[in-house]
Amino acid sequence: MNQPKALKRIIDTYFQDPATTIAVTAGTEVLRQEGYNDRLYWVKQGELSGYLKSKENGLSAQVFVVKEGMFFGVHSFFAQTLVASTTVVAEKDSEIAWIDLSTQAVEPEHYGSLAEQFMPVMVHELATRQMLTGIAALEKEKALQKLYATEQMTTLGQLAAGIAHELNNAIGVISSKTENIQTAVSLFVEDNQPQMTPFLRHGITHGQTISSAQVRERTKILQQQYSLTREQARTLARALPEGDVPVNWLDDIDAALNCWDSGRDLRDIRLAARHAASIVRSVKQLGGGDHARIPDIDINDTLHKSLTLLQSNLRYVEVVLRPAILPPLTASVTELVQVWVNLIKNACDAMEHTPAPQIEIVTRSVKNKLLVTITNNGPMIDEVTRRKIFNPNFSTKKGGLSFGLGLGLAIVQRIVNSYGGTIAVKSDHQRTTFRIKLPIT
Repeated sequence: MNQPKALKRIIDTYFQDPATTIAVTAGTEVLRQEGYNDRLYWVKQGELSGYLKSKENGLSAQVFVVKEGMFFGVHSFFAQTLVASTTVVAEKDSEIAWIDLSTQAVEPEHYGSLAEQFMPVMVHELATRQMLTGIAALEKEKALQKLYATEQMTTLGQLAAGIAHELNNAIGVISSKTENIQTAVSLFVEDNQPQMTPFLRHGITHGQTISSAQVRERTKILQQQYSLTREQARTLARALPEGDVPVNWLDDIDAALNCWDSGRDLRDIRLAARHAASIVRSVKQLGGGDHARIPDIDINDTLHKSLTLLQSNLRYVEVVLRPAILPPLTASVTELVQVWVNLIKNACDAMEHTPAPQIEIVTRSVKNKLLVTITNNGPMIDEVTRRKIFNPNFSTKKGGLSFGLGLGLAIVQRIVNSYGGTIAVKSDHQRTTFRIKLPIT
């Protein structure tokens, strides 16, 4: 143990006498709160704790720990109150030495009075306890933030599960009723206008697969080729995106297009209901309270689930997913989805004013680790922000609640660390990349 020269002299001079050195077993009460004390103790080896008992409710709490090379009884000795402020108990078998108020100063002509000689003791003790108090405060804050994150995610999970349940009921009704309406409309057309059945079925089966730009180009061609009105040509372009138009479409084109349009709408409603049901399932999973880690989880599958959840955020963002064939992982799907959703959502927010926003997601396996990189071409994250980015409650967003209830990347880091993994961020003027490594075993 490195000690200042003055402190070492104090210990060598005053705390080496076997007559003032005792061994105490674990559990021994050396000082009692409010009890008499005229001694300054030095811990030669072992560990003791100080406990403070509340006069109001009788509860006792640990307020300090003293280990090898530290002192206790400082206040009652130097302030000469002669009353112990805490109860000190040996946590381990320990050896302690002491001086008391009858102790005479050694070489006062060179080193001054006893109080002057022991000034390094007081300074050293104050500095040591301040450091230990700071460490304890950091550990407490870490525990509180973890508890806060858990409580917030529990609240989010309960809200998500409740909303998903209600939406699932509504979507189930829409889906079943759409199937009934489709069957009823098909039977009605077959019975009353059987010649229109092919157009209705074409709409139900194929729907619209052509983009708006392609519709505009084909509309011009069809309008000129078949002498159609602009509206007729536009609807026909949606129904038949390529090739020549069969004659039966032109015999009664308005009726044919109306039947196709109805079939297309029924198809769109049915597909939208299925898509909504898929999103609700993902939300229920994200909000689920079950964070159990199970084997054979596919990282790529959890990324797909996250992208499904964020479709509205990604409407104007180009997403490039480059998945590799990966070994399975023992993990919680809910936790991994939380990680990807936070990272991708943050990327979308960062690219709000980027002209051509793009997110690239790459997965690969390297040396018994799974590597996931999520890169966006938004603005650079400056160094000051990068140092704070994983701190709980730190946000660059102004106003409103973002996903994660203000916890964001703190949750991401906590989850990744719980797997024994790491997360790092690298940013320049071209791109920002979050790199996540997760051990396979």
